[in-house]
Amino acid sequence: VSYDPVEMVFDTDQNILDYQLCPANILSEDVESIRELAIDLTKKLEIVGLLAIELLITKDGDILINEVAPRPHNSGHHSIESTICSQYENHLRAILGLPLGSTALTHHSVLVNLLGSPGYRGPVIYEGMDETLEISGVYPHIYGKKETKPYRKMGHVTITGHDMKNILEKCERVKNLLHAKTK
Repeated sequence: VSYDPVEMVFDTDQNILDYQLCPANILSEDVESIRELAIDLTKKLEIVGLLAIELLITKDGDILINEVAPRPHNSGHHSIESTICSQYENHLRAILGLPLGSTALTHHSVLVNLLGSPGYRGPVIYEGMDETLEISGVYPHIYGKKETKPYRKMGHVTITGHDMKNILEKCERVKNLLHAKTK
């Protein structure tokens, strides 16, 4: 089985993921080509478990494999809240020889990285967590790192819903509210 492709939007100044959209805003024929490619590659590599595949679509419409990771991957973290069976559950099902679960979306989602704020190094505090938790459909995941530094990945936030415009508005609110800083 395969999950819906996601689309990654990068912060060009820091060359790091700004946010990720699911489903990706790509042509339906590209989605089908990607699914076929992913399943074919997984079979050829004889993968048991999850295989994350990072792809690039060129301006000419060619689909290129950039990288593969034979494990649960940050590009699939949204599946915890936005699919019937998360990447973690399906990974365990596969390696235990159990039937795979549905990868169908229950919600659209945006995943935004929670990065260490510029200018801060040391014991981390999360500014704006209470306000963030008051927003419906917003799910923060803190990685438990005790120290922050500029642009260090400290966690992520998944934002779900049925209207991508509304989800993106919530994403901007979260980005403005939630910060990893120090005392």
